[in-house]
Order: sequence, then C-alpha cells, then structure tokens
Amino acid sequence: MAAFTLHTTAATSPSSPAGTAILLRSRSRAYPLSTVRVSCSAAAAAAGKTVVIGLAADSGCGKSTFVRRLTSVLGGGTEAEPPRGGNPESNTLVSDAATVICLDDYHSLDRPGRKARGVTALDPRASDFDLMYEQVRAIKDGRAVEKPVYNHFTGLFDPPELITPPKILVLEGLHPMYDERVRDLLDFSIYLDISNEVKFAWKVQRDMAERGQSLESIKANIEARKPDFDAYVDPQKQYADAVIEVLPTQLIPDDGEGKVPRVRLIMMEGVEHFEPVYLFDEGSTVSWIPCGRKLSCSYPGIRFAYGFATYFGHEVSVVEMDGHFDKLDELIYVETHLSNLSAKFYGEVTQQMLTHAHLPGSNNGTGFFQTILGLKIRHLYEQVVAEAERAAMTAVDAAKPILEL
Repeated sequence: MAAFTLHTTAATSPSSPAGTAILLRSRSRAYPLSTVRVSCSAAAAAAGKTVVIGLAADSGCGKSTFVRRLTSVLGGGTEAEPPRGGNPESNTLVSDAATVICLDDYHSLDRPGRKARGVTALDPRASDFDLMYEQVRAIKDGRAVEKPVYNHFTGLFDPPELITPPKILVLEGLHPMYDERVRDLLDFSIYLDISNEVKFAWKVQRDMAERGQSLESIKANIEARKPDFDAYVDPQKQYADAVIEVLPTQLIPDDGEGKVPRVRLIMMEGVEHFEPVYLFDEGSTVSWIPCGRKLSCSYPGIRFAYGFATYFGHEVSVVEMDGHFDKLDELIYVETHLSNLSAKFYGEVTQQMLTHAHLPGSNNGTGFFQTILGLKIRHLYEQVVAEAERAAMTAVDAAKPILEL
C-alpha cells in the first residue's frame, strides 16, 4: 500500500577510517590559550546518559529555527541561549536539558584557508571528522571536551570552549551523518530536505529583502554551492530517522513564489524508542480536507494526507500538510486527529506553536512538524534513560546474591 511517491536518488557517503584515541583537547590552532567554560546540567548528565541527536541541512534551510523549537520543548518552554559569560561569538547554545553544537566549529580550514585551497564549507576536506568523532564520543561517554570555536564573523578560530556532558547533545550542521563513525554515535537523526524550488524562493525573499543582494548574485551563489551540496550534504538523508521534506504546493497550479509549502514528515519504521505519528487510523491511507468552520484557512486552503512509502529501501510512514492555517489556536482541531504525538498533555503541540508564533513556518507544516519531532525526541530521551535505569537495577539485583555471600 503506497500512499506517497518519494524522491530517493541513490547516494553514497564516504567516511574516514576508524579511530581509537579520545582527545579532550582540540588540535593545535592559531588562537590564544585561554579557555571558556560551557556547562549544561553536568551533575544530572553524569548520573544519566547523554543522548545524541543529529540535525542535518543546507545553509538557510531552517536548522536554527528547528533548534529553537526543539530546545523549548526539551527545556519546558525555555529556549537554549549562548553560554553566559563566554565568547559572544560562540555558536553553542545551552539550556537545562540540552547543549547544541554547531558543526561549523569542526572546520579544519578557516575562511582564508578554504579560499586558498578552492574548497567550500560543504566539502568534507574542510572539516575535521576525526576530532568531531573523538569529542562526540567523549561527551557521550561522560567526559568534557575543549571544543574549537569557529567565528562566523571573522572567518577565523577563536579560543576553545569547555563542553560538559549534557542530558541531550544536538549536533546541527552540514555533516552530522556524513562520517560513519559519528553517525553510529547518534541516537536519532533528522534531515531537513528543502526542494530546489522552495530553497530558491526562500533565499530570494531573505537575501533580497534583508541583505540587499541582487537576483543574479543569489542565483550565482546557489549554483556555486549546488555541486558540493548534491555530493556531500544531500546524500545524508538516506541515513535519517526522520525527514522534513518541503516541496512546492499542489494547491496552486505552477506556483513559483514558494510562500505556500507542501510539507512531509517522513518517519522510518522500526526505529528504537520512536513510534511514527499517524493521522486518524494507523496503517490506513488517508486524504483529509479539514472542516473550514473549525480551521480557518485563506486561499488556497489546506489538505492533509497520511500513508506509507519506501524511502531509500526503508519502509516509512508519511504525514503531509499542504497549505497554511490562519489562526494558531485552531490548530488544536488538527492535533486531536493525530496520534503518537508523545505529548504530555492535551493541546501541547498547539501551545508550543502559539509560544513560537513569531518563528518562520509557524503557519504551515514546517513549524508544525518541527514541534512534533521535538516532542518525539523528548520522549525518546526519556525512554533511553528509563532503559538505562532498568539495566542498572538489573545489574544491582544480580550482584546482591554475590554480596550476601
């Protein structure tokens, strides 16, 4: 039963040779020897387990917005913030429950170095995957690391900062799933897949309005990045446990503005501690146009769908939303028809959407599905911790007869 046709171009992802050494200090770089401390619930994390989440996407595709929604869910409504008292140019975000690391910090070349060698930041040769793997493994094992800091303003490296093991570590960037060793450390992985048509429309809206760029320069920048994106970033989606795919709407014929997206939440079947969300009846094929009296939608309206497909050889569940809604508080009507949301109370998805109404995508499926994945990741973390606690108790019980002897 196939309700969806998904684009799954064959792809490969080379990886670096396996390494064994754990380095708690970043490799030699041209920066001062001072170190900035970044802490995130170290005591709580030390008693538990650090869960590692990978979030991959191209530049300008919504990673930062997703991180804000995710950390709000994980932190009980409080978004992660830059480390207090640390480097104001730090890319790291910290909350009570999570630390977010930008993988740009693992560039092996600064901006002048990339220019001299003729490589882009999308090219794996511009990243230090050995150090990335060693430090992520150390954090997951409960050890602090001195992580590099790439300054996006200067294009150079700043002094390193100390990262202590959090409850949840989010790796966001271009390549969290590129290296097999790093990929194997992830407890859950997400890919934001923005179609070329929508990506172009978004960049035109942003770069022309906010940065004063011409249409020609925007096109040239996109074309310059495309070969490396296609070769090194996009293939990672085959490894993702969940994909948010943004496509042109089917509600407006030949829509070229990209203001009304058609968004799919693609969820792998059989992922441990993750039950796919479904609409109305699990296992069915559903197409649904909500009641206009219960969900206000201006032109071109809104349509939902649910079903199954195959994605890079994997069985997946897919929930789709095409169009946008006008009143966020009415989203509760849609929420009540979705199951396996992992919400802690009735209407939690709608409440989160209202809290972040100012963020991009808050009136369409991008924000809606990002919020839902936030709830699912929180549930996954709770399940991983509960499983670890059960294993620890089993070990204690098994040791009791020996101790009694």
